Amino acid sequence: QVQLVESGGGLLQAGGSLRLSCAASRIFNSINTMAWYRQAPGKQRELIAQVSNGGSVNYADSVKGRFTISRDNAKNTVYLQMNNLKPEDTAVYYCNADTTSSLTGRVVYWGQGTQVTVSS
Repeated sequence: QVQLVESGGGLLQAGGSLRLSCAASRIFNSINTMAWYRQAPGKQRELIAQVSNGGSVNYADSVKGRFTISRDNAKNTVYLQMNNLKPEDTAVYYCNADTTSSLTGRVVYWGQGTQVTVSS
């Protein structure tokens, strides 16, 4: 039933790198955009990176130059390469897919989240 599954989270030291993956399955709608959000303790969920169907990307200022979102259409997977991680990056990271159903219109899918913890 789960259609977006994140993986790749973990605990690491500041300055390290991590690559998150999000595999989409059983999504038959047209996917407009895929994105990564994160939610740090005591804070609201934040959009940090998104990629459109056409491949255009956008990043939150907090991660520009450090994070890269990409996707493999053949595998229906979106990635988030995170470099030079900082303690401020500690959060639960969520994959998101914004889709359009021919029957119901906009449908948004969320992954369960994967924890990223960066120690100083």
